[in-house]
Amino acid sequence: MTNKNIHFKHIIFSLLFSVCLLSVISAEEQQIEESNYSTQDLIKLTQSIEKLFDIEKHEYDKYTGDEINQVCAGCHGEFGMGGSEGKYPRLAGLPVKYIIKEIVGFRERKRPNISMVEHVEERQLPNNELIDIAIYLNKIKLENRLSIIDETAPDFDAYARLQEAKQTIQIGRAKGNIDTGKKLYKKECKSCHGSKGEGDQKDAIPMLSGQYITYLWRQIDLYKKGKRLHDFEDPEEEFLKSFNKEQMQNILAYISTLDD
Repeated sequence: MTNKNIHFKHIIFSLLFSVCLLSVISAEEQQIEESNYSTQDLIKLTQSIEKLFDIEKHEYDKYTGDEINQVCAGCHGEFGMGGSEGKYPRLAGLPVKYIIKEIVGFRERKRPNISMVEHVEERQLPNNELIDIAIYLNKIKLENRLSIIDETAPDFDAYARLQEAKQTIQIGRAKGNIDTGKKLYKKECKSCHGSKGEGDQKDAIPMLSGQYITYLWRQIDLYKKGKRLHDFEDPEEEFLKSFNKEQMQNILAYISTLDD
C-alpha cells in the first residue's frame, strides 16, 4: 500500500471518528436539555440513597476501589485529578456521600451523562463497590504545588518526582474582581462550602477549592436551567439564580485563588 493510500485512510478514519464524537456530544447535550427534575423523584432518590448505603457499617475494600479507579482514570486521571482543563472534574477528596449521590443520580438518569451510563449501572457497579470507589477517591490527597527539591542532586529520583507531579493540581486564576468575589463568597457561600472552599465531608458538600473553574461554570449553568440540583435537601431552591453573570464571575475568580 502506498503512502498516499495510507494517508487517505487516516483522513477517512479521522472524519468518521469526528462524526461519531459529535453525534455523542450532540446526543448528550440533547439529553441534558430534555431532562427535567421531578421534586418527588429527587426526594425519593435521596431517601433511597440513605437507605441503601450504610457507609458506617461498610467494610472498605481498598483493592476493589483501586481496580474500579483504573476505569475512572481513563477520563478523571489516575489520582482523580480530572483533566482536559475541566472537561472532566476533579474527584479526589470529594465527600463520600456526595460521590455516591452523584453516581446514583447518573444511574437513575436524574443527572444525564451518556458517557457515564455504562459504568454506573448496578449490574456493572454494585452498591458495595460503589461505596468502595467513593471511599477510595475521597482518600486521595492532591497537593497544589510541587515540593522544592534539587533535581540536579545525585540522589534525585525522577520517577518519584513524576508521581508527585501526577498528584499535584494547580487551578489557574480566573478572570474577575477577586476582592469583590471574596466579599460575595464570604456572605453567600462560606456557610456551606467553608471559608477556604473546602466543603463539608459530613454533610456531603463538595469542595470548590481545587476544582476546575470551567467545570464549575458548566454546572452553574445547569443549576440555573434546572438541569442539575443544587441542594438535595431543598429541591425547589433557586439560590444561584439570584446572581448575575458578573457577580458569579467575581466569585469564581476568588475561588480560583483558594488553592494558591
